[in-house]
Amino acid sequence: MNHAINPQPANPAQPSPEAEEERKLLRRLQMMMNLVQQTIAQDGSLTVDEASRMIADSREAALAMFPGKELAYDLLWKPRFQRLMIERFRLQ
Repeated sequence: MNHAINPQPANPAQPSPEAEEERKLLRRLQMMMNLVQQTIAQDGSLTVDEASRMIADSREAALAMFPGKELAYDLLWKPRFQRLMIERFRLQ
């Protein structure tokens, strides 16, 4: 008589609570970064210093949400913000 040692989960398509929480955090991060990018791109009264502060604050918030992911931030978001600052403020 064979007994299953590792029974299948009741619903394998349903994500774990941890996976669901990470998905929510990632979505929140994406929305936050999009908002910062849109604000910098569209607010004509924003100064370079204000935009730089927004970027620094968004980095701090991202790392608070995902501790230890500095490299991921630097690879994914830093280049986007750098390009945006160059385009928006004609920096070199």
